[in-house]
Amino acid sequence: QPAADGTIRLSPQALYNRALQPTMKVSRIHECGGPEVIRYEDAPVPRPKANEVLVRVRACSLNHLDLWVRGGLPNLRLKFPWVLGSDAAGEIVEMGELCMRANGTNVGDRILVAPGRTLAASSETAHGRDNQARDYGLFGAVYPGLNAEYVAIPEENALPIPGKLSFEEAASIPLVFLTAWHMLVGIAGIRMLEDVLVIGGSSGVGIAAIQIAKLHHCRVIATAGSEEKMAKAKDLGADFVIDHYNQSIKDEVKKITDRRGVDLVFEHVGAATFGQSTASLARHGRLVTCGATTGFETPLNLGHLFSKHLSIHGSYMGTMGELHDLLRFFGRGLLKPVLDKTFPLSEVRGAHERMDAKEHFGKIVIAT
Repeated sequence: QPAADGTIRLSPQALYNRALQPTMKVSRIHECGGPEVIRYEDAPVPRPKANEVLVRVRACSLNHLDLWVRGGLPNLRLKFPWVLGSDAAGEIVEMGELCMRANGTNVGDRILVAPGRTLAASSETAHGRDNQARDYGLFGAVYPGLNAEYVAIPEENALPIPGKLSFEEAASIPLVFLTAWHMLVGIAGIRMLEDVLVIGGSSGVGIAAIQIAKLHHCRVIATAGSEEKMAKAKDLGADFVIDHYNQSIKDEVKKITDRRGVDLVFEHVGAATFGQSTASLARHGRLVTCGATTGFETPLNLGHLFSKHLSIHGSYMGTMGELHDLLRFFGRGLLKPVLDKTFPLSEVRGAHERMDAKEHFGKIVIAT
C-alpha cells in the first residue's frame, strides 16, 4: 500500500525477492586479465540504504572502460569479486525510507542510471560541478558496477527514461553521450556552423559527438577505420569521413576546408592521432580530449600552439545537470542511441571479445 505521502516503498516483485529469491545473477571478475576472467555467478540481492533505490536491471551497455578495468587499470582499488559496468536501465522495485522522489520517480518506474556518483558534499557539488569532486567516480570503476540483475544506487542517480526508448536504448545513452556533451557544449563551447573534426567517429563517444555537432548545424568531418564504419558514420550525419588508417587526417582536413583547418577537434584516441589533430586546427581553434586509448605520451609543438592562438582542453564525464538537459533531446527525438549487438548477461565475455576485436559500430548491449 502507498505510504502517507503517496510513495510506494516496495513492489510485489521486491517482496517476492526478499521472501523467496535472496540471490541474483551477476557478471563479475575475481582478478584482472582477459575476457576469460569474467564469471557469471550468483550473488546476494543488495538491500538499498535509506537514500537508495533498488533497480531491477533490464539492460546494460558496454564501454571501453569495462575492458580497461577488467585488464587492470593502475590506481584503481578494486575489491574482488568486482562487478563491471557503468551504464544500465531498468525498473525501480524498492525505495529506501529517506528517498524523497527527487527525480519524480517511484516504484515501478522505468529509469536509466546516471553513471557517476559522489559520496560526500563538497564545494564542487554545491556549485554544480559534481564531476570535479575529489570522490567522483563511475560505477564499475570506482564504485561497484551494474552488470547484475539488481543494483542499489543513490536515488539521485535514477533518472526517468525519456520518451519511448527501450531499456536497451536507454542503457546506451548515459556515459558516452554525457561525455561528448560535456566536451563539446560544456567545455569547448561549440557554436553554430563551425567545422568540427571527430576523431574515432565509429566509437561510442564519436557517434554521440557527430550527432551533437550536427544538432548545432556544424559541418562534421569524422574519422573511422573501415569502409563499413565510414559509411555508417556518414549515414549518421558526418559530412566527410577520413580513413584514419590509410589517409593523413591533417592533409584530408586541409583539402576539405580549403587549407583553413577546423574550429574544433573532438579527441579521445591520444598518441596515434594527437599530432594530426592539433595540426588540423584553424587559427583560434580548440581541441578537447577525454582519453588516450593509444597512449598518453605525445609531442606538442608549442610554437604552433601559441602562434595560432590554439586552446587545448581536458574533459572528464559531465555534470548531473548536463545529463538532465541532454535527456530532453532524446525525449524529443533530436538525438538517438545507436545499438550494435545484444548479448545476454551470461555471455558478457563474448561482448568483451567483440569490443576487443573492434567489430562493433554503436553500443554493445547486455540484456538481463
